[in-house]
Amino acid sequence: MTRLAKYLASAGVALTALTALPAHAQVDGRLATVDISRTIIGTTAFQTSYEQVNTTYAQQNELRRTKAQERQTMLAKFDKNGDKQVDDSEQAAMQKSPDFAKLQTLEQEIQGLGNQIDGARVYAIEQIIMQYPAALEQVTTAQQIKMVIDPSSLLFAPPEADITQQVTTALNAKVASVGVVPPAGWQPSREGVQIYQEIQQRLIAAQMAQAQQQQQAAQPGNAAAPAGR
Repeated sequence: MTRLAKYLASAGVALTALTALPAHAQVDGRLATVDISRTIIGTTAFQTSYEQVNTTYAQQNELRRTKAQERQTMLAKFDKNGDKQVDDSEQAAMQKSPDFAKLQTLEQEIQGLGNQIDGARVYAIEQIIMQYPAALEQVTTAQQIKMVIDPSSLLFAPPEADITQQVTTALNAKVASVGVVPPAGWQPSREGVQIYQEIQQRLIAAQMAQAQQQQQAAQPGNAAAPAGR
């Protein structure tokens, strides 16, 4: 078990605790739910770290965009049917092309640059997670909570059972800031990568929802009606 996995295990957020209970069992004490991804997203350290990554790795990010555009331009030569994709038949022609080796090199370079940026974000997240068990224990002790469950494992829980915001507040007090440049030899943990992926999915979903709302608001007939005289 990795060090990060031990930290997460000690936090008490275990789905097996719920499934192991018989249907008639009662828990002597309050139950609560906490969403670890949402907890981390809400911290100041997380939000600041993402801004720092954009600044610190601006050169890598710009180079990745440039190489991605170059790759897209090269791929367009093989898109004979104009569907913006390279299908199996077009793939065969591409592999026979003198440009194929360059395409492979571009792929590796784009992947490497992306790994640097993603790694910086995972590194920042792992530093916050290290303080998560202590923050959770602080909240559960203060509120006399006996069991904490991931909300994704529940069919229903009242809003007051959610202590995510309280844990975020405790985390803010424990982790004011984090670094975004991993030390030499650092490797991301499997657990850190998993939480990072969950966070990225949430951020993308939130951006898409916001864009959809803005698009709907811009459609004719959705503008606010003028106030009456």
